[in-house]
Amino acid sequence: MLVRGILLAVQALQLARAVDLPAGSCAFEENTCSFDSVLAFRPWILNEEGHYIYVDTSFAKQGDRALLLSSDLQAEEWSCLRLVYQIAASSGSPSDPSQLNLYLRFEDESFDRLLWSANEPSDSWLIASLDLQNTPKKFKILIEGVLGLGSIALFEIKMTTGYCIECDFEENHLCGFVNRWNPNVNWFVGGGTSRNSHSVLPQDHTFKNELGHYMYVDSVYIKHFQEVAQLISPMTTAPMSGCLSFYYQLQQGNDNVFSLYSRDVTGVYEEIWKTNSPGNPAWNLAEVEFSAPYPMELIFEVAFNGPKGGYVALDDISFSPVHCQNQTELPFSAIDASCNFEEDLCNFYQDKEGPGWARVKVKPNMYRAGDHTSGLGYYLLANTKFTSQPGYIGRLYGPTLPGNLQYCLRFYYAIYGFLKMRDTLAVYIFEENHVVQEKIWSVLETPRGVWMEAEIAFKKPMPTKVVFMSLCKSFWDCGLVALDDITIELGSCRSPEKLPPAPGECTFEQDECAFTQERRNRSSWHRRRGETPTSYTGPKGDHTTGVGYYMYIEASHMVYGQKAHLSSGPLRGVTGKHCLAFFYHMYGAGTGLLSVYLKKGDSEESLLWRRRGEQSISWLRALIEYSCERQHQIIFEAIRGMSIRSDIAIDDVKFQAGPCAEMEDITQQSSGYSEDLNEIDY
Repeated sequence: MLVRGILLAVQALQLARAVDLPAGSCAFEENTCSFDSVLAFRPWILNEEGHYIYVDTSFAKQGDRALLLSSDLQAEEWSCLRLVYQIAASSGSPSDPSQLNLYLRFEDESFDRLLWSANEPSDSWLIASLDLQNTPKKFKILIEGVLGLGSIALFEIKMTTGYCIECDFEENHLCGFVNRWNPNVNWFVGGGTSRNSHSVLPQDHTFKNELGHYMYVDSVYIKHFQEVAQLISPMTTAPMSGCLSFYYQLQQGNDNVFSLYSRDVTGVYEEIWKTNSPGNPAWNLAEVEFSAPYPMELIFEVAFNGPKGGYVALDDISFSPVHCQNQTELPFSAIDASCNFEEDLCNFYQDKEGPGWARVKVKPNMYRAGDHTSGLGYYLLANTKFTSQPGYIGRLYGPTLPGNLQYCLRFYYAIYGFLKMRDTLAVYIFEENHVVQEKIWSVLETPRGVWMEAEIAFKKPMPTKVVFMSLCKSFWDCGLVALDDITIELGSCRSPEKLPPAPGECTFEQDECAFTQERRNRSSWHRRRGETPTSYTGPKGDHTTGVGYYMYIEASHMVYGQKAHLSSGPLRGVTGKHCLAFFYHMYGAGTGLLSVYLKKGDSEESLLWRRRGEQSISWLRALIEYSCERQHQIIFEAIRGMSIRSDIAIDDVKFQAGPCAEMEDITQQSSGYSEDLNEIDY
């Protein structure tokens, strides 16, 4: 009877633990909780003894996928998702490892958002900490294993309310905080029943008894002057700003320096707090204004001057999205510092001396390119007939940017004119008093007559303004300078090659994304950069950066009326409207047809959109609204026209949830040819 009672108690404890697990969590002890393998792919298998699930690689091929999908979840408060995983390398072959991806699948979106990805092999369990911003929308967690040479296993998934940088150090995984190993001084877990320090350590702050835990670093093994121990938090994955607080204790504070740093993905440190007094022998509260508008980690660092530095203890790190001590300064808004010039100059302004930059619009034609935003909108033009005189300088000032933040400035420019165009367009940083100026970028290349992307990273201690300067040095050095789509974002300018593709987007920069073709030959869609081989047809460059890739049909390889199909990957059906946005290029006297079809399963294709004949020398934007509650595909069909001058191209395809923000005139399905071929509207 006693044995039966013990068994019942154990079962009750296990059941209580299962009940205690928050939604979206699983320890994989006896089952996979609310997570299920997607049947169309390889299964995730529960280990016979419990504790983890894995993908069986015995009969698998490289590239095979295993999908694990949660039930419906909701994060009405900010949450932290932690994943304990392992990617094991195949013996003798560390190259081409398996990959683990984590996606969010929102209920109203037909695509999945990639939140995290890893493919680094490890001999031990690793932990990933991912911030989930609060949202009223339901979503599912989708975990994808892509098999390479090596196995994949999941030990635990846990979703809890709060921020990933918060920690009371009571759980074994220490919230993903890690010690940077040093031969002589390191952070250890203190409290509990263990006593492995020569110093007399305190009780923890969380429970205020000997059973609780905290982190501490002790100077007893110091051998060199200025030995440093670092405790590193998980990297933030969503923008956050507010008050960071933590409790600390110092012993013999004169012989150590306790500091807190932030560090971004490029490795740049910034000190945000330091102890300025020994403090009380009890736990001290520290409050620090912390802003992480881009991925950032916290580093708690102790520098000891010798073996008599005592110890430093740390506990109960927490975060509140409210400023410390009721500070009320407004955070930087990227929207306020950006402009596409469709309505006006936004928060940009010019010198009072005269309109150096004119806001203009070009009707679709074959002789002058339109704007970058849509091909049909407004942009800024300098060195026009009003200002093209030797020695003229036009300055365009941006809004004031707060100091001591990392910025990434992106904009598009186009140069039209003669061969000598050096410094015709330059970007300066002006301090607030307009006394100090620094040139951070200028045009170096010869004019190409195509929209080019420029990207500049900068950080200044004082409030600054970005200034775009057009310079007309002489008649031969005074071509037209065009400017459009200025954006300023917080954070480093990270290389597009290192960034995962945005959800539901394809720029064709790395590959063809999920787009496929039934057969590939000379008459298929081709991925290309630069100009197309045939003159007087096709784009001069892509829409994304001006020097990147796009998809096009080469008319000289096809016969009149021949078709080429480019199909999207499967898209989930959801209720409500979808918006498909893309850019198309139809320039050439013999241009044929470009059509977009919706295909549901094996049913017939239905026409969503079509353009016929030559449209413009510019990239033009298409916006298509449609509804589909079944799984479906989008198909781009290009039909070759009457002559070899009928290349058709597409770029920057984007699927969005909900209706299109601004709809175009869908009745225009014939030529976009303009009677007034060279008209600029000022």
